[in-house]
Amino acid sequence: MDLELEDTSALVTASSSGLGKASATALAREGANVVVNGRDADRLDDAVAELDDVGAGEVVGVQGDLTEEDDIERLVERTVEEFGGLDTLVTSAGGPPSGPFLETTDEDWYDAYDLLVMSVVRTVREAAPHLRESDHGTITCITSRSVKEAIDSLVLSNSVRMSVVGLEKTLSQELAPDVRANAVLPGPHETSRIEDLIEQAMERGEYDSYEAGLADWAEGNPLERIGDPIELGDTVAFLSSPRAGYINGVALPIEGGVGASNL
Repeated sequence: MDLELEDTSALVTASSSGLGKASATALAREGANVVVNGRDADRLDDAVAELDDVGAGEVVGVQGDLTEEDDIERLVERTVEEFGGLDTLVTSAGGPPSGPFLETTDEDWYDAYDLLVMSVVRTVREAAPHLRESDHGTITCITSRSVKEAIDSLVLSNSVRMSVVGLEKTLSQELAPDVRANAVLPGPHETSRIEDLIEQAMERGEYDSYEAGLADWAEGNPLERIGDPIELGDTVAFLSSPRAGYINGVALPIEGGVGASNL
């Protein structure tokens, strides 16, 4: 299927690794011009070099911290300068620390809100005028399946990420019909973060092999595996495309059916 994304422009935040990078990869593969973003310069350079080989579009790396308002302004400005406009915005951010409620400090709460919510608020605020000028402006927020079902020891993710879904639903109404807004709610995918966690557990003697660790993460999943990041990326690319032109205001779980929620 041609997603009709060739020569469009996209900005994907926190995209030098993980699910953000997978989303940028899928968009680049469809011919979009993509700005990728990250804090670590070396990792960002590696991501740009990798994506350059994926599609015919241009790939530009812009270093920046999503908790810094000036960095976000510069990120959007640079995208528009490079590509002459902005059609697709994908928001992503790293996860907050794990831990139970009684061990979570006020600072932890404020830091998580700044990273997960205010980064989206500020990016959308800067990007909205440009997205409205596009023929098919889209926003896709990468959050977590924790907004559907609370996950043990992830009180910050369980609580704070719900604000992003509330924002996305509001944007789907306030920015329509010029801009569509949706969210994806990933479960575990085989990102570098998961790989690191499994390797650390192997060092502690919890798993005999990497494959055993993957099997543990996949336990209870009807598909008997965790996700490949590009599967999430392909979904984001579809939601960002004219082919998904009547999909607006949804929060789509991408977790192999492991969730027990009916909605």
